[in-house]
Amino acid sequence: MNVKLRVAAIGLALSVMAGLVLLVVRPSLNPAHIRPLPLVAAAWVAFLAAAWLLRKVPLRASVVLILLGGIAIQLAAVSAPPKNSDDLYRYIWDGRVQAAGIDPYEYVPAARQLTGLRDELLWHPDAYWCVKPAYVAKHPAAELAAGCTAINRPTVPTIYPPVAEVYFLGVHYLPGSDDSTTPIQATTALVAVLTTVLLLFGLRGLGREVRMAALWSWCPTVALEAGNSAHVDVVAVAIAAVALLVLATARTTRRTILGGVLLGLAIATKVTPVLTVPAVLKRRWLTVAAAAGSAFVVVYIPHVIAVGSKVIGFLPGYLKEEGYTSGTRFGIIGLFVGGRAAIVTAVLVLAVVALAVLRYSDPDQPWRGAVVMTAAALAVTTPPFQWYALLLVMLVALDGHPEWLAFAAAGYYASEPNMGRLTVPYKYHDAFAYGMALLIVLAGWLVRRELARRGIVGTEPVPVVAAEDRLADPVGAF
Repeated sequence: MNVKLRVAAIGLALSVMAGLVLLVVRPSLNPAHIRPLPLVAAAWVAFLAAAWLLRKVPLRASVVLILLGGIAIQLAAVSAPPKNSDDLYRYIWDGRVQAAGIDPYEYVPAARQLTGLRDELLWHPDAYWCVKPAYVAKHPAAELAAGCTAINRPTVPTIYPPVAEVYFLGVHYLPGSDDSTTPIQATTALVAVLTTVLLLFGLRGLGREVRMAALWSWCPTVALEAGNSAHVDVVAVAIAAVALLVLATARTTRRTILGGVLLGLAIATKVTPVLTVPAVLKRRWLTVAAAAGSAFVVVYIPHVIAVGSKVIGFLPGYLKEEGYTSGTRFGIIGLFVGGRAAIVTAVLVLAVVALAVLRYSDPDQPWRGAVVMTAAALAVTTPPFQWYALLLVMLVALDGHPEWLAFAAAGYYASEPNMGRLTVPYKYHDAFAYGMALLIVLAGWLVRRELARRGIVGTEPVPVVAAEDRLADPVGAF
């Protein structure tokens, strides 16, 4: 296939993907009422086909396709209110509370003290989450005010860390943020696009395959969870990507401290980047740990001073609600043991993986160990929330093993497994989703090993930028 045909085919695949994203976020355009899962699955097929075709497209054209395709898919996602998650309404509320001079950890959304901040966007009679007068009467000590809201769990405190709260406050001041979800959706989509730019520069600077940035830019998870659902995880992932790129090239103490600080800020945005920590401790571990820990503590200090232990927020309640404290959430482990034994098993598995990553990780390429650690965490905890895999998608773009994206795809099945007659029994669907991802990764490893044995491919999973690309485009991708 010549270059023009490849580019045309990629354009067609990305157009199909954008159309499928539109069908997911705008059900009114789906007269056949096709379930979201088949639409998302088809989007994944289009994405993988486009990424496969991109391999032999010249570098400059590839960069243009990666950027324009990513932007187009994000625009499709932003074009409708959030479809699969209502978390962004809490983001908007937390920003509004802070703008009023109130610490976001001080009161729950339904608190009587905050009734003056209610408006039609977040509080209206048709909203899903209702605090009824009877509930208010039964909990007089909570000082609640009745009402229906788009904010999930309005009677519990926020769960988001301080850097995320700063982001929410910043978005609050954008035009239109008081009466629309579009500003925060567009901002998060922009962060996703900027992460693509960061990956392009980072991969080029490392001498690695720049085209791998498409694995982030075009991924359905990034489109749906950034542009549509506006999950703050995207911001945490962007900061974590900068931190990893800095630490991978750190040869001085000052640069190591910078990378550690950035990693601490990423963890203080959403806790998931903590999974990258074992992979970055091989070089100057004490400096990295001290810098990251200090940054994490510093951003919490103002809130601890203001509200004390309330900064913990809803985290303990969330772990209990999701079944992690009872041992019922671990889908794969739960096939063998339950209760406290499942918790102990989960901790032991993650500890063993963390130690292995710490022992064998390459400090020049920390994303390799981080991919293993993050995927292991997903396999153990089997979350029904697909946006938890956003960190993994970024790491895969840096590492270059696309089979690990199976864990990101698995999140969609875990969150909505209804496939009519083909639906897996409820108690098995998490294990099925993430178990299939494990099998795909294992198959990918076996295939690569066999090809390497035959000398068909090298042992290096991600080739460096080809010499002809460097000569044809001496200034790189830009």
